[in-house]
Amino acid sequence: MSANIAEMENRRAAARVGGGQRRIDAQHAKGKLTARERLDILLDEGSFEELDTYVEHNCVDFGMQEQKIPGDGVVTGSGTINGRLVYVFAQDFTVFGGAVSERHAQKICKVMDQAMKVSAPLIGINDSGGARIQEGVASLAGYADIFQRNVLASGVIPQLSLIMGPCAGGAVYSPAMTDFIFMVKDSSYMFVTGPDVVKTVTNEIVTQEELGGAITHTTKTSVADLALENDIEALLSTREFFDYLPSSNRDEVPARPCADPFDRLEDSLDTIIPPSANQPYDMKEVITKALDEGEFFEIQPGHAGNIICGMGRVEGKSVGIVANQPMVLAGVLDIDSSKKAARFVRFCDAFNIPIITFVDVPGFLPGTDQEHNGIIKHGAKLLFAFAEATVPKITIITRKAYGGAYDVMSSKHLRGDFNYAWPTA
Repeated sequence: MSANIAEMENRRAAARVGGGQRRIDAQHAKGKLTARERLDILLDEGSFEELDTYVEHNCVDFGMQEQKIPGDGVVTGSGTINGRLVYVFAQDFTVFGGAVSERHAQKICKVMDQAMKVSAPLIGINDSGGARIQEGVASLAGYADIFQRNVLASGVIPQLSLIMGPCAGGAVYSPAMTDFIFMVKDSSYMFVTGPDVVKTVTNEIVTQEELGGAITHTTKTSVADLALENDIEALLSTREFFDYLPSSNRDEVPARPCADPFDRLEDSLDTIIPPSANQPYDMKEVITKALDEGEFFEIQPGHAGNIICGMGRVEGKSVGIVANQPMVLAGVLDIDSSKKAARFVRFCDAFNIPIITFVDVPGFLPGTDQEHNGIIKHGAKLLFAFAEATVPKITIITRKAYGGAYDVMSSKHLRGDFNYAWPTA
């Protein structure tokens, strides 16, 4: 082996260990994988093409010129998921706590630009202590450059964020502008100001988990879409979800071979709607029996349970599902369910995903709490989303559709292509 090749191999080995074995062991001790281990699980084996492996920061203040690590705290590049191209970045907590420097941000911006150029989805794995304080405003400028690209890519290519560690301060706004956020229970959190600042300013005592953990954000705030048990489950769920998404807003939805015939008879659906109007039934059962092979990927299952949103397939092609859930609040529409469904409908419309709507809605939730918090404006968001959607829209009324909620739930007057009524409707 020549000296040049040996030197290259040494540099590659140095880049692969990031912040060193001691910090990798500390990451594993917290139940977390390293950035490269995460990419190995997320992407098809051997498909990852890394960019900017040897980039180092350019800071000379506070003795930083003595501390340089190849990659500068983020692993970037492209690969494939089930054979389809995707661009990725994974922040490396073993290098400066994954803190964002000017060069770190430039690496992320580069893959974002590439993804936009070739119309491929982008997946970001966030695990960072925030801005690199030694670089001052240069690191903040890096964040703003990332935010600008998130906005330009919105509705053009699918953007997914995986929160797999800390994500605080300005860092939270990049995931917030992406299409979907998956978090890991007990090891990830998002908040604008941490527990210490909250205590100083408001005297509230709160833990990181209570303030911005995965359960908080998937049940109360709706900031995140799924809370997964661990890193591996989060990465495998992302692979599964990715299969439903087109590569960009110019592409058709992906199709895959399906052995489930489109005209399959499902006799149990004849009796699934109870004879009594006061008796609930599980709308998820209706959904899974109507979709290919009973596969349904639900989004935000822990938030606003009175409406169901998620992805499935019909004849092998992706469809978006919106459905009232009679098991929760009798399937009534309220502020939370309107916002949840409106955002999902707008995503489907942006990416050419047909929408199937199952309707069993008694109306909007009455009460001063709803009225004073703006049910009129929030309910109008769902109305606006369905009305402006130009993708194929099929509406199925299983039992009832009353009042203004009849209009809002993708009625034929909002350019619904086909409206079907169950025999019991």
